[in-house]
Amino acid sequence: MCVHVLGCKALQRADIDEIILDDLGDPEACAEGSVLGLFSFDSLKDSKKRKKTPDLQLFGHSSIAQEEAWSKGAVTASAQNFARQLMEMPSNMMTPTMFVEAVTKRLGEIQQTTSGKLEIIPRPLSWIQAQKMGAFMCVAKGSAELPWLLELRYNCSPNNQPIALVGKGITFDSGGISIKPSAGMGLMKGDMGGAATVAGTILAAASLGLPVSLVGLMPLCENMPSGTAVKPGDVVYAMNGKSIEVDNTDAEGRLILADALCYAHSFNPKAIVDLATLTGAIDVALGNGAAGVFTNSQSLWEQLHKASHVTGDRLWRMPLYQQYLKQIESRVADVHNIGTRRGAGACTAAMFLKEFITVPCWAHIDIAGVMESHGEVPFLDKGMTGRPTRTLVNFLEHATL
Repeated sequence: MCVHVLGCKALQRADIDEIILDDLGDPEACAEGSVLGLFSFDSLKDSKKRKKTPDLQLFGHSSIAQEEAWSKGAVTASAQNFARQLMEMPSNMMTPTMFVEAVTKRLGEIQQTTSGKLEIIPRPLSWIQAQKMGAFMCVAKGSAELPWLLELRYNCSPNNQPIALVGKGITFDSGGISIKPSAGMGLMKGDMGGAATVAGTILAAASLGLPVSLVGLMPLCENMPSGTAVKPGDVVYAMNGKSIEVDNTDAEGRLILADALCYAHSFNPKAIVDLATLTGAIDVALGNGAAGVFTNSQSLWEQLHKASHVTGDRLWRMPLYQQYLKQIESRVADVHNIGTRRGAGACTAAMFLKEFITVPCWAHIDIAGVMESHGEVPFLDKGMTGRPTRTLVNFLEHATL
């Protein structure tokens, strides 16, 4: 993969229009590396400063199997690039409404090819309120931007138990009243990485025609300080009736996920996988070498782990010990939105989410550490990564749940 990437990038710098590639025995990896490596977020620059994206073709007379593998790699990498594009957009150009529009437009382009299997359902504020999603609403109410819950359904029918993918969609995270330091706050445009990854994954699954039933849920809003914002010490009710003491408004991702996870259960899913740039603690623990996985299912973990080995976009299992529940106990409510003692921040966040899970097959993937690349690998330049889109696609292709 790296050989192809380095060559493609060198030819891109030379302003070449077309690149013909020898797949070196692995056309899928060749396509993935090349498409990922040529991605450049420069659409906001003057046209003269934008990099040209060359056309890519396989060298020689390829077999049908080679062409299919090449096409699969290109589709999967393009889906990850779509997630990267969403994450890179400045927050004033990727509000919750704009996110819905961007995903609706992109998935709408392939909707006809799915024979009616792909549905795009934007749920507005009135619907969110009707569902009594108080945890979601308490975060959203601090911003002038309207919240949405974007629902995607692929290959769903009454006879199919879907796999539910839930992605945190904070399109900008200031921290709210518990405001973040100004240094690095601009990166919080990417705090909707979970939602972007879910959108990219379903785009790939639908494009490839994977024989799997999927529901994608993306709660979308901003976390802003204002006269209407949730305050430390407030108590709110989630969709399932549990009361939550909000001690830190910068622990907002778990609040919007709580209601989305409750709603996911209404589809009677065979498994729920949520993705979120949830904690700085996971970055401290794993850096960007792997995303952290917390799960109540050994089988689900084994399948996710295997997929991550195949793609090279690694996952690492983290503990979900019952003792962490003590750290999120509240004196005045059912649960506290943040650990009451220092330490194990990623673990207590996962334990909070587990309070809204009743299915026996659930995984929470904390992607905060892999949100951004600093150029550690040739096929992901500095910037937002869209990880772990390819791992999720591989998992869905081979899932036996």
